[in-house]
Amino acid sequence: MRRVGAVAGVVLTVLSLAGIAAVASGAVDPGKATAPRMEFVPPPPGSYKLQRIQRVSDAVLLDSTGRTVRLSALTQGKITLLTFFYTYCVDPLGCPFAHTTLANLRDRVRDDRALAGRVRFVSVSLDPTHDTPAAIASYGQEFTIDPKFEWRFLTARRVPELLPVLDDFGQDVSVDMDENGRATRTLHHMLKMFLIDAHGDVREIYTLAFLQPQVMFNDIKTLALEAG
Repeated sequence: MRRVGAVAGVVLTVLSLAGIAAVASGAVDPGKATAPRMEFVPPPPGSYKLQRIQRVSDAVLLDSTGRTVRLSALTQGKITLLTFFYTYCVDPLGCPFAHTTLANLRDRVRDDRALAGRVRFVSVSLDPTHDTPAAIASYGQEFTIDPKFEWRFLTARRVPELLPVLDDFGQDVSVDMDENGRATRTLHHMLKMFLIDAHGDVREIYTLAFLQPQVMFNDIKTLALEAG
């Protein structure tokens, strides 16, 4: 899917796996886990085209104030980077890492005059039972303090209302069970981010191997240049 080619993809995948192994072995402090170092120079913005992968389906969710919001209102009109999370995730290469990466990217986008007001981030909770509007408001406050950048945190009233959204994005989620077969509070999901153009079409999907701010920034600028 990426333009950088199969070789670069293999390099990043190997580096990601090596980083995960280092954390698991204790060689790296889990609290300081970082993305794999890039071993290639991303192509400049506008020198490639991002293909349309899928159309984002609409849904009714809740924002951090408890008000209903249509997902389509937050996946159109601006270039959108959407990810899924849950507030109590402690995996160093999971939700905390994703939001730290997004915060880095937010600063780059905010400081680029050509992108000002044209980009938003959307974070959707995987656990509406626990992640109430109040919970996501508390979790997201450190990421939404910049009034110049739109970063929205969403949840759902109930799990059944969230399932069509997860299915639409191909976001599989499973619950870890304890030794007695009872559900724990640990969720398993593949870390993904979805880059959506201003018309509501997914144009790129990032997994851990490609969670590189420079790559993502170049892709955002490419969509901005395409739109004119």
